[in-house]
Amino acid sequence: MTGRPLVFITGASSGIGQALAWRYHQAGYNLALAARRTTEIESWAKSREMDPGRYQIYSADVAIPDSIVGAGMDCLVRQGVPDVVIANAGISVGMDTAVRDDIDVLARTLATNNTGLAATFHPFVGPMAQRGSGRLVGIASVAGIRGLPGHGAYCASKAAVIAYCESLRGELRPSGVRVVTICPGYIDTPLTRNNRYSMPFLMQPQDFADRAFEAVEAGASYRVIPWQMGVVAKLLRLLPNAVFDRVLAGRPRKQRAGAPGGSS
Repeated sequence: MTGRPLVFITGASSGIGQALAWRYHQAGYNLALAARRTTEIESWAKSREMDPGRYQIYSADVAIPDSIVGAGMDCLVRQGVPDVVIANAGISVGMDTAVRDDIDVLARTLATNNTGLAATFHPFVGPMAQRGSGRLVGIASVAGIRGLPGHGAYCASKAAVIAYCESLRGELRPSGVRVVTICPGYIDTPLTRNNRYSMPFLMQPQDFADRAFEAVEAGASYRVIPWQMGVVAKLLRLLPNAVFDRVLAGRPRKQRAGAPGGSS
């Protein structure tokens, strides 16, 4: 697997991760694909008639630091230092702070969406810095720009992704390693299909992947996709709290785990 750039992607078994994998494959990259459901990645790759010499699959649970760090170390041995690392794996489930079980939902969300993201980057920071190049891409969300009722776990985790990537960007700037924050709006994936509220500017995963690829290749430090959701998010950020609360009053909440239609 030499002569081609390499991208390492977590959560590559479905949704955004799978769409990004295909976009990078089309661009000539070799793929390092990490997920818990490795059989689904293999089935997908075979359905696309992908050359087995252009991808490797790694079994990993990003909620367990040693698991995803181990996958990253294995990638370094088997495929070398990636040119791009995309920490995409994440979960989204509603929570109610008055329900004891939902405190565990919050802990699981933060373990996956935040600690898992840092653990994904960890094996590659040193080798990329030593080489003097590389891109670490954190998949955040417009939901991290302002908190939404019933979305406490997800919004908090994605706000943390934005802040973490901003911090890491400053730390790594002298090394030549770039950090890119991508904030998707509503993308038509299994993560969003059970949502009970309207989803403006809903995008197909492959359209999102095209724009995300362009942002990463251009060296952008921060990008909201689609751009219209960036405008909406900024307007919501500017609203006084009293107005913001009235605007969202009565809005359906994200399904909780165990509730009909609930998912993670």
